[in-house]
Amino acid sequence: MDSQILLTKLIKDLDEIKIQNEDILDIANDSIELCRNLLYNFKKEILKKGFITIDDEIKFFKKTKQIPLVELIYFSEIYSFETQFPKAGKDHQLKFIKKKINKLNRFFLYNIDFGRYVNSNAIHFDKEYYTRDCLESHHIITSKFYFQDPEFCTPRDMLLGKYQAFDSLIAYLDEKKHRISNGLNGKMKAIKPIEKIHWPFSNTDYVELLYALCAKGLGKQDNQGIMQISKKLQQIFDIEPKDIYKTFQEIKYRKNSRTLFLDELSTSLLIEINKREE
Repeated sequence: MDSQILLTKLIKDLDEIKIQNEDILDIANDSIELCRNLLYNFKKEILKKGFITIDDEIKFFKKTKQIPLVELIYFSEIYSFETQFPKAGKDHQLKFIKKKINKLNRFFLYNIDFGRYVNSNAIHFDKEYYTRDCLESHHIITSKFYFQDPEFCTPRDMLLGKYQAFDSLIAYLDEKKHRISNGLNGKMKAIKPIEKIHWPFSNTDYVELLYALCAKGLGKQDNQGIMQISKKLQQIFDIEPKDIYKTFQEIKYRKNSRTLFLDELSTSLLIEINKREE
C-alpha cells in the first residue's frame, strides 16, 4: 500500500466534494465517509504487516494517519454542530456558537502542555505518545471515539488529531459568528478550494522557506507551529512536503550556506529591482 498516493487522492477527493456540493451537511457527511474508509484500509494494512521500526510507527501515527483523522474529526464536529444549531433567533444562535467556542477554549487550556509540545516541534516524548506499546503506561486521554481502537491507536494520536482539527473548527465558528452578527446569511457554505500555485522548487527549498517565515514570526500571534503553518501553505502551493523535520536537520548541517534558497530569492529580487531601475 502506497500511503502517499492514497493521501494525495484523499485530498483531491475532499476538494472535489466541496466543488460538487454547497450544503455543508452534505459535504461533511461525504467527507466523513471518505476519511473513515481510508482509516479502515490503513488499519487493515497495519494489522497485517505491522511496522519495521519504531520510527516507522511514530511517523505513521504522528503524520500519515493524522491527515484523514484530522479531517474526520473536523467534519464530525461540523456535522454535529450544524444539526443542533438553532434554526431561528439571532441571540439564540450567537449564544450557541459562544458556548461551543468556550468548550473548545477549555480543551486547549486543559491540554496546554501537550499543545506546547506540538507547537515547539519537540520529539522527546514521541515514542511514548505515538507507539502502541506505551498504551499501558500512557493511557488514551480523549472522550470522543471517532475512530479508536487499541490496535490502531496510540496514547496521543487522537489528541493530536483533535488539537489540529479544533484549530480549524474555531476558524469556522468565528466565520459563522461574523455572518450572523452582521445580518448575513447564517447558513455556511464550504469555501471552494482555490487553484493552487505550482511549486517549481524542491522539497528542501519549501522547508527552508517555511522555517524562515516561522522564524520571522508568521503564526506567532496565533501560537501556530511549523506543521500548522505548513498545512496552510499547502492550501496555496501545489506541494506535498516530505520529512519536514528531517529536512530541516539536513539544512542545519550544510557545509556552505545554510540558506541557499533564501539567498537565491534575494539575488533574484535584487536583479529584478535593478532591471526596473534601468
